[in-house]
Amino acid sequence: MFDLTGRVAVVTGGSRGLGRADCLALAQAGADVVVTDILIESDPEIARSAERSGSALAQLFTAQNVVYAERTSEEIRQMGRRSAAVKMDVTDREQVTTVFAQIARDFGAIDILVNNAATLDHIAQIEQQNDDLWDRDVSVNLTGAFNCTKAAFPHMREHNWGRVIFMASVAGTLGGFGQASYAATKASLVGLARTVALEGARFGITANVVAPGIIATEAFKLGNPKMNDRMVLRTATRAPGEPEDVASTIVFLVSPEARYITGQVISVAGGIDLFTF
Repeated sequence: MFDLTGRVAVVTGGSRGLGRADCLALAQAGADVVVTDILIESDPEIARSAERSGSALAQLFTAQNVVYAERTSEEIRQMGRRSAAVKMDVTDREQVTTVFAQIARDFGAIDILVNNAATLDHIAQIEQQNDDLWDRDVSVNLTGAFNCTKAAFPHMREHNWGRVIFMASVAGTLGGFGQASYAATKASLVGLARTVALEGARFGITANVVAPGIIATEAFKLGNPKMNDRMVLRTATRAPGEPEDVASTIVFLVSPEARYITGQVISVAGGIDLFTF
């Protein structure tokens, strides 16, 4: 079950965290995987790319060498799959169109798209929300997913088969204190995904949303320990999830076995939305 042999997947924000786990899980299921990110290890402009992104986390991970796009691609090739690590800014429409066209030429298809790229470092209550960071978050989290989906959709329709995953968050379904821009953009992905599900249904294309809860990524581990403990205690399982928990859900949703599931929001959150005491 969940055999993706012969399928071509594109994952945005694949250099670390959930994106990296998604890439590896898709490859383990048989897919060829293109790892895209604004940060690529061998890029001589990597520090400048991180700075231009306006993301404090991107700059921190670059400084700490927590960037694994090419390493992930190499691990996938060692599994016997085809793979490439490609620099791509999801907010740059022209670049996105060019990259997706090149992927289709080089790999022969684009069957699976995981819209994972996102910003997560804008924390402030409404009165203190930074207008520029609000605009950045909308551009990356929402418009970036739209740009990539728009570029991939014609290739999926041409082959009458496709899977689109939108990575949201429980902040988008429950709200997030001090996370207005993040929560709003993640909630907006639900409407976008359901529209894609409707428009793609007659072409064998499904679209679903995965909403992770507290997942032990590099970003989580950099968080305030006391705040992390509070969030974990809010979770019914009393433990953070692992990136692989999210990745395995995605593998199922993009598999042939999930062909009749579309327009849905799948929470991978350990029961954080349950009444817990």
